Amino acid sequence: MSITRLPALGALFLLAGAAPAVPVTPFAIGALHGTLRADTQTLAQLSPAGEPAFSFVPTAREAERSGDGYNHVGDLDLRLRVAGGTWRDFGSAHRRRPIVALPTPRGTIAAADITATMGDGMPLLVERRWQIDRGALALRFRLTNRSAAAVEIGGLGMPMAFDNIITGRDLDQAHAQASFADPYIGRDAGYLQVTRLNGQGPALLVLPGRDTPFEAYAPLADAAHAPADAVFTEKTRREQTFEGFYDWLVHSRGFAEREWRNAGGQWNAPTSRLLAPGASLEIGVRFVAAPMIRGIEPTLIAQRRPVAIGLPGYVVPTDQSASLFVRAPSRLTGFDSSPADALAVRRAGSIHGWTRLAIRSHGYGPARLTLHYADGQQQTVSYYVTRPLDTTMAALGRFATTRQWYEGKGDPFGRSPAILTYDHEAQRIVDVEPRVWIAGMSDEGGAGSWVAAMMKQLDHPDAAEVAKLERLVDETVVGRLQVADGPHRGGVRKSLFYHDPARFPTLYRDPAAWKSWTAWDAKQAGDLGRSYNYPHVAIGHWVLYRLARNHVGLVTRHDWRWYLDWAQTTIVAMMRDAPYYTQFGQMEGNVFLDILADLRREGMTAEADRIEALMRARTDHWAGLRYPFGSEMAWDSTGQPEVYDWLRHFGYERQAVQTREVILGYDPTLPSWGYNGNARRYWDFLYGGKTARIERQIHHYGSTNNALPLFDSFRRDPTDLHLLRVAYGGLMGGITNIDRDGFASAAFHAWPDRMQWDAYSGDYGMGYFAHAYAVASYLVDDPTFGWLGFGGEVTQAAGSVTIRPRDGARTRLFIAPAGQWITLAAGRIAAARYAPKTGAITLTLDPADAVTPAARLFVARTTPAGRDYAAAGGTAERGGVTLPLATTPVEVTLRPR
Repeated sequence: MSITRLPALGALFLLAGAAPAVPVTPFAIGALHGTLRADTQTLAQLSPAGEPAFSFVPTAREAERSGDGYNHVGDLDLRLRVAGGTWRDFGSAHRRRPIVALPTPRGTIAAADITATMGDGMPLLVERRWQIDRGALALRFRLTNRSAAAVEIGGLGMPMAFDNIITGRDLDQAHAQASFADPYIGRDAGYLQVTRLNGQGPALLVLPGRDTPFEAYAPLADAAHAPADAVFTEKTRREQTFEGFYDWLVHSRGFAEREWRNAGGQWNAPTSRLLAPGASLEIGVRFVAAPMIRGIEPTLIAQRRPVAIGLPGYVVPTDQSASLFVRAPSRLTGFDSSPADALAVRRAGSIHGWTRLAIRSHGYGPARLTLHYADGQQQTVSYYVTRPLDTTMAALGRFATTRQWYEGKGDPFGRSPAILTYDHEAQRIVDVEPRVWIAGMSDEGGAGSWVAAMMKQLDHPDAAEVAKLERLVDETVVGRLQVADGPHRGGVRKSLFYHDPARFPTLYRDPAAWKSWTAWDAKQAGDLGRSYNYPHVAIGHWVLYRLARNHVGLVTRHDWRWYLDWAQTTIVAMMRDAPYYTQFGQMEGNVFLDILADLRREGMTAEADRIEALMRARTDHWAGLRYPFGSEMAWDSTGQPEVYDWLRHFGYERQAVQTREVILGYDPTLPSWGYNGNARRYWDFLYGGKTARIERQIHHYGSTNNALPLFDSFRRDPTDLHLLRVAYGGLMGGITNIDRDGFASAAFHAWPDRMQWDAYSGDYGMGYFAHAYAVASYLVDDPTFGWLGFGGEVTQAAGSVTIRPRDGARTRLFIAPAGQWITLAAGRIAAARYAPKTGAITLTLDPADAVTPAARLFVARTTPAGRDYAAAGGTAERGGVTLPLATTPVEVTLRPR
């Protein structure tokens, strides 16, 4: 591998529109080219070979970010103490001072003694070297204790300042120029992946060197809001257009003892290191390009890194089994779980060079699996243990319709009966909030709880809960939240609750909290122009339509036609009364396609034609855009699912594929329940959370919503297991929000000073919508890992493979080798047997119950090479087959035509 190093130049930044150049030292190492600042020797540009106009680091802002307090890759943060002393902080970026260049022997790009810029009183000598290591760019630090006393290193961090700054860029520029970094906080096997917003390759991998475990990932504080004496800060302002930068922490005990002492459990046990007088420590990372996002794991293997792949994922209900496939250059010598009884792990053979570990879960909550290798390295994999999914759903419905049920309180805002946001910390309903929508049943932060309760009924109907929800729709939604008649029939208000201190002088506590724009008055709350509110209401009508149409005696207030008519009326009203935001994809907007399909099945052709024409106009607009994923935010991850579905519906295949790839750019698969399938979101705690701050959210509603296009894409191409892994990670990640009582949190706080679920239910329901909408079992025959069940238990017998769904709904099943998507509008699948040679599929359906005397079955071919299947027996009805159920399980055979 060759390395090119040139003398410092006055200008080498090649990015279009870059700020005035500073002196730099350029280099070229294999697939990566870049520059180092000549004065600080920090990374100024890192580009794929042949793409100098793109940089993984904020090159275009280099000049404006050149002063004190701006972090770059190549900086270092330290928290130190001597015996009996207090922790002291040192950071090379805090107050810049001249560094001392060191000799650069062959294979070294730049080297320096950076002790002076670490700060006054630094007891360690700090040397930094940029080198070539096995054909890759490497950053290394050598720390030597030059004092007479032992020094404890309780914080050792390397700022990972990659260009996630969207500020000042439009949507096209952001997709072309910006990147997101996602961490695998897995100790010696950990790494950082930096993926471009457009989803294209190459991706950048930051890999640990020896003695450089990825122990924690801590945000650099916003300098504008940090204490005056804080050292680990960043001057680039954190806001909706900038998530912030993070420290890769090798040691974190010093933070765990101070800032994190009240937090939940960390991803890894915090550690420190004692450095004796005269002793040295070396750490570092390497920068490697993966050709594409799907090539990350093969690149890790090629780089001789330990790789762990959890299938179906890292969220493990106690009635399901899981597998962890491990491949590493060093022999796996053992493993242990923390808590000790949370994960029962055993070796289960090997396949194609992968060691398989069989896993069963016990208890509830986060669990850490540590893998031990013969070379002394340790790898941690983060799991989450849940109860069986049907138990979890029952708890959700029960909590929402009891603890969150709001009725008979003489409410002057018309919120009775209602299901309102809940504060789990205070153990009370949130009926007054300065962000008025949170208490107003609308917008995401206010509608979330009743939408979750409604969607729970789709797959888990409970007669008592359905009766309450019928009342909610009949008495509170139609006529109060939604306009019941007149020229604006179907329009949806922004909030039922509002701020009116003249009318309610004692209601609004702490007047200072009500001075924000969020404290809408009655006129603002009554506005019909926010399209994002319409899918929530459409969902309520659509679920009750489905229950009324496919079950007996569950829905009693109106017939199915009334609810379906209101569902389509809501869509029409959105386009009429809230047209501005309909230029963007709507969260939960996927339900519009089901409403359209149901209209056609029911013969309501005029209504269907009208909706299809309205949606085509939106889709034609999207198809003409470079990146049709805009929103009211500068960048967002909420509109892509609906945009994808309509692009597919109207035949825009190229744009649909592009949408899917963009999703993969911000939705990773990593060995962690928190980050696996966790579609990026970092600002909605401001709008729906109790702890309101800009912060990376774990399993906000984006996780499940962005899984929808990936599931659909996998069903179209079952050879692309990456799609299913990411999708299933998001689907199951969205269940971890539900605690044992049934309370569902808006999201998990990822920063290590919290590591807890937010106390508000907030906008969780938007995520549960997608879970209930898409939850299914998948039977897959993978060329590497063999027969797999996602959501179900798989067994093999002579000539057949059987899957027994445990996904909680048991109403949807994909047989990947046959390309068959099997769905039930009524009834449940107890088991499915597939015969690979003949292609026959035999379903075993649950017995009838009081409200489900018959099953309603739909079978669809999803792949071009697949065959059409038909059920033996039954009555054709509305595009499907109605099959009578009995007091015992019923078998139904599906055969290719």
